[in-house]
Amino acid sequence: MSDKLFSTRDEPLASEDLAVCRRVHEALCNRLDIDRSSEEAHRLGALIIELYRQGVHDETQLCLLAGGKQG
Repeated sequence: MSDKLFSTRDEPLASEDLAVCRRVHEALCNRLDIDRSSEEAHRLGALIIELYRQGVHDETQLCLLAGGKQG
């Protein structure tokens, strides 16, 4: 039996982690003209956090994988 009850995906994000996700979210909302209070923005935020929890910590890669274009 494993000594670890939770995977790293279950651990809370640190403030530095949240700052990365916030920057990516703001950049994508601006680039894709998404209102930050919309349901679409909430789904985008959830996707960014999920990608981050899966190990994608580079902001450029997060933007690309979450649906943004490079540039």
